[in-house]
Amino acid sequence: RLVREIAQDLRFQSSAVAALQEVAEAYLVGFFEGINLCAKHAERVAIMPKDIQLARRIRGGRA
Repeated sequence: RLVREIAQDLRFQSSAVAALQEVAEAYLVGFFEGINLCAKHAERVAIMPKDIQLARRIRGGRA
């Protein structure tokens, strides 16, 4: 749905949309695994914004 909202003037094959969804889900799962590891390293069960910031820095993104 997000792809269709962003690219309203473009047409996508259903397999292309499925591939985008697969890649996005894989990225988010990996990202949240990293966030969870940051929380565990700090001996916490719940994630906090600082865990997200640290995970982004580790992955090479902006914090």
